[in-house]
Amino acid sequence: MESSQLFFIIMFLYTIVLSIISINCTEKNNNLVTNQAALFVFGDSLFDAGNYKYINNNSAFQSNFFPYGQTTFKFPTGRVSDGRLITDFIAENAWLPLIPPNLQPSNSNNQFTYGANFAFGGAGALVETFPGMVIDLGTQLNSFKNVVRSLKSALGDAEAKTIFSRAVYLFNIGGNDLVYPLVANSSLFQSNTKEKFVDFVIGNTTSVVEEVYKIGGRKFGFLNIGAYECAPVISILDTTNIGSCSKPLAELIYLYNKKFPDALRRLQRELSGFRYAFHDYHTSLLERINNPSKYGFKEGKMGCCGSGPLRGINTCGNQMGKSYELCENVTDYLFFDASHLTEKAHRQITELIWSGPPNVTGPYNLQALFELN
Repeated sequence: MESSQLFFIIMFLYTIVLSIISINCTEKNNNLVTNQAALFVFGDSLFDAGNYKYINNNSAFQSNFFPYGQTTFKFPTGRVSDGRLITDFIAENAWLPLIPPNLQPSNSNNQFTYGANFAFGGAGALVETFPGMVIDLGTQLNSFKNVVRSLKSALGDAEAKTIFSRAVYLFNIGGNDLVYPLVANSSLFQSNTKEKFVDFVIGNTTSVVEEVYKIGGRKFGFLNIGAYECAPVISILDTTNIGSCSKPLAELIYLYNKKFPDALRRLQRELSGFRYAFHDYHTSLLERINNPSKYGFKEGKMGCCGSGPLRGINTCGNQMGKSYELCENVTDYLFFDASHLTEKAHRQITELIWSGPPNVTGPYNLQALFELN
């Protein structure tokens, strides 16, 4: 009899403990939804976590095959790298799950409370950039508005408003807009001065930022355009001087990077409560291209995967049915393919964006934005 009573007492106490654990877990999950800042991502292949793999075409932007993804995920995810992207490391630092591509069929409102990734490989701020092949920034905004409507319907306006006001909105866009006129005919580029063309790119970007602000966004992160004038795919264009940086592209990038910070300061003046982190990606990337050994790389100008001089022909993974070479040790390389970085490089850049001092990432860094209420 005593044995039976003891058994029931133990079971009773066990039930109470389980109930307490269940309550604590429920409270933790509720707090996660209402208090933790979400991450919404806009941009191009630097941030695309796999949206492109859900589009059925044979574009050169595809990366849904080996050896992409070989380092961390051990299989191709649609990320144009051997492993994680800057956005993946940011999510990890912010104690968020990896933010999946918006086009992933399994997405739900529960996932959207943590954020969504709308970035798309090859995308630009202009609809004229790689038309018919990419999801441009304006269309990414429309996809975000669909998420807004979905969360408002599921959670109600008040709770959804809390999510969007506390979220961080991360942008990387513009590089493809400047590259496109060099590789294809662009009537917009040809009919305007270089300064005016750059103004169009910046204007389209800030217009989207203002739309996100109207929805409730207050905390934004931006990168300027990286040193793509020296990427392997660009530095082999002049066959008489292989490895040289493109002066025409460098000029456009310089104009953009000079004007873009002024646009952000204007937004800060005009939009009450607008806070932002701005990272000089051009400087941090160029520094690694020119001084790879300083940052633990053996090669800063050649891709790990590709073909031709500097592996600058984008055949990585047998794209378009063409053979490719693959380096032995990816951690020796800054660039994974002809124009995209390795996971190791992404991790280093993320550290600068996340916790860099004001002269590296400012006026806020991303960590400060996530902590800001």
